[in-house]
Amino acid sequence: MHRVVVLTDHETATGYRLAGSEVVETTPAAAQHALERLITEGNYGLVAVDTSLIPDPATATARVMRGRDLPILLPIPSLRDAFSSDTVDAKAYMGKLVRDTIGFDIKL
Repeated sequence: MHRVVVLTDHETATGYRLAGSEVVETTPAAAQHALERLITEGNYGLVAVDTSLIPDPATATARVMRGRDLPILLPIPSLRDAFSSDTVDAKAYMGKLVRDTIGFDIKL
């Protein structure tokens, strides 16, 4: 049975662990190597990749993924992006992520 893992930074890892996810912590400098290792191990069916580490994991690992069906690489938006100095309104940023993902707004 294949497992699910989240590749993220140290700061965000705790939240994923509290949610029950298996986590691999890495730095931006070591992220490419860590992702390639997770792919070649063959234990994972889904690898969620923090986009602050690798913005486009599919392109970054095209050579390693050649001929493989698994793992599925899922880019997940970085929480850091929502609260960066470039982001004026974190609520609008998160709303845009929801709208881009499911195709419409959700208002509570």
